[in-house]
Amino acid sequence: MTAEPAAEALVAPSDEVSVAAAPRNLNAAIGTLSVLAFLALWEMAVALGWIAPLFVSSPSRILIAGYGMVRDGSIFPDLAISAEEFLLGFGLAAIIGIPLGILMGWYTRLNAVLDPFVNALYATPRIALMPLIIIWFGIDLPAKIAIIFLSSVFPILVNTITGVRTMERDFVKVARSFGATDRQLFATVALPSSVPNLLTGLRLGLGHALIGIVVGEMYGSSAGIGFMMQTAGATFQTDKVMVGIMIIAAAGMGMTQLLKSIEKRFDSWRPDHHL
Repeated sequence: MTAEPAAEALVAPSDEVSVAAAPRNLNAAIGTLSVLAFLALWEMAVALGWIAPLFVSSPSRILIAGYGMVRDGSIFPDLAISAEEFLLGFGLAAIIGIPLGILMGWYTRLNAVLDPFVNALYATPRIALMPLIIIWFGIDLPAKIAIIFLSSVFPILVNTITGVRTMERDFVKVARSFGATDRQLFATVALPSSVPNLLTGLRLGLGHALIGIVVGEMYGSSAGIGFMMQTAGATFQTDKVMVGIMIIAAAGMGMTQLLKSIEKRFDSWRPDHHL
């Protein structure tokens, strides 16, 4: 009689995992089918003349255009330049935004000094700063790094501040009751509690960084994916414009999913996870 419960106990965890994975697999299948149905409807609408290909092209035309750009190698210099701009701009935003956000969240006086400037710059559309950025940096690489940095640093900064300020108060009380110093409290409570929000800020900043790439290259550049899209649009090459859009969208989706998977690993660190 005791062997059966033991066997059930051994099987139960794997059954729970499979049951939990089933909805995720179903959702993935539904999402894939919806995308395929949309692409088929899009292709059919263009083929039947419901929509002029000049306006939105079609999946087949986009694939042909993309294959041609890969075959002749014209896409690779633009990809390399945009990737370099993204890595430098987004990396600089993370390097500056995360430590500054932690400090502003931890030190109230520092937050009081910097908060008006953060709010003012965060509320200012980055595209409005493009004329100044071009005056300061020209149209070379530093200008694109600056606009990508300004586009992505504030989501990282604001979410990191929020993460530090919303740490679990019970953890603070426990640490204080054991005689933890401010440095120990900062290292063992404040930093871990800010990680989930920090990762959310990186995910949001990622989307803004990709927007910054396109904006920066469209307004002041001689190469890159954004410049390629602008040039193609000026000559009514809708296929190439859509290739650029697909590249930006695919890069954003891939990196966002990566950050989401990392973020899920730290969900248990969120203060509201224990409520």
